[in-house]
Amino acid sequence: MAAERRATGGAALRERVTEAITEAAFAELAESGYERMSMEAVARRAGVGKAALYRRWASKQEMLAELVREAVKGALPPTPDTGALHTDLREFLGTLRGQLTNPVVSSIGPGLLAQSRRPGALADVIHTGVGAPRRAVARAMLQAAIDRGELPVSLDQELAADLLMAPLGFRLLIMEEDSGDEYLDRLARVIEAALKAAAR
Repeated sequence: MAAERRATGGAALRERVTEAITEAAFAELAESGYERMSMEAVARRAGVGKAALYRRWASKQEMLAELVREAVKGALPPTPDTGALHTDLREFLGTLRGQLTNPVVSSIGPGLLAQSRRPGALADVIHTGVGAPRRAVARAMLQAAIDRGELPVSLDQELAADLLMAPLGFRLLIMEEDSGDEYLDRLARVIEAALKAAAR
């Protein structure tokens, strides 16, 4: 298979400018918060003129919506397939921890969570591009456990998905607490017990 061609000339320049803007936008969001963040500040930090931003996006919300969408593209965790619920849970939680402790995610995550409650393009991306695909992975894992007879057919899958994702997300993004392997082991055991009680 031929090696992937790298962008050259004008395309390479646009790619470098977009990378600089992306890094600057996430850094500005982490430091200033969404409300105080401005397109001008992002342009200054990226070392580009404001026109470079406004040629691409009409507003900071539109800019962040596209940058977040691109950042999470291809970052969907694989559905665990170890053959047993407990080890599936542990693998899922380990992957989720890895994503939530990514320096970019941990710095901008709380701000994005706040924006997810406000109507607009950014909230849509957070719900459909970040949250929904991860819940789909969780539901696929739960369905596999149901098919194996490890969980009841009457499992409330929406509640179960909450149990899988919320405790670790809250601990890491809101409380900023440690979540080492021992913690994940205990969390997997607790969630497994809770899932077995989560029938409708």
